[in-house]
Amino acid sequence: MQALGQGHSVTAFVRNPGTLSIVDERLRVVVGDTTGDASTVAQVVSGHDMVVSALGRGKSFRSDHLIERSMVAIVPSMARAGVRRLILVSALGVGHSRRYAPLIPRIMFRVLLSAIFADKKAGEDRVRSSSLEWTIVCPGLLTDGPLTGNYRVGGRLELHGMPKISRADVAHFILSEAANRAFIRKTALVSY
Repeated sequence: MQALGQGHSVTAFVRNPGTLSIVDERLRVVVGDTTGDASTVAQVVSGHDMVVSALGRGKSFRSDHLIERSMVAIVPSMARAGVRRLILVSALGVGHSRRYAPLIPRIMFRVLLSAIFADKKAGEDRVRSSSLEWTIVCPGLLTDGPLTGNYRVGGRLELHGMPKISRADVAHFILSEAANRAFIRKTALVSY
């Protein structure tokens, strides 16, 4: 919604169009599967300035290797379509961001989310090894809170307890990063 509010044209590549409640002439909805045929993914990303991947398993503890399989299709599809900019939403505690996660969340991630985090790391690794202009966004625990614009971002952050951030503030950062490009080929931790 924020991207549309800023005047951007958006293509939403979704599995279930019923999850979108937005109607806007600048929003194009394409139903598909990011783990499917790379040529279909290439057709969808063609003509765009940037791809934002905010894929996830929702409340499931099973990874089904969704992120890794998706990056296998998305990364080469972007290269074929000539789209260079990718912002991948991962999670605090995955890959390079693991060292910045406080102790309690680190234990929780290892016990409850090990398969999910291994899949996210595999996806991050595929993106890192590409020649794309990528940014990996690692937010704290996502909430449905409001857009505040009052969050911290950095390559490292001093974090305590159970770091959180609203999805709206993560979206705000992604749009800011798309314009400012301060984290090209870097990981950005985002939290309150």
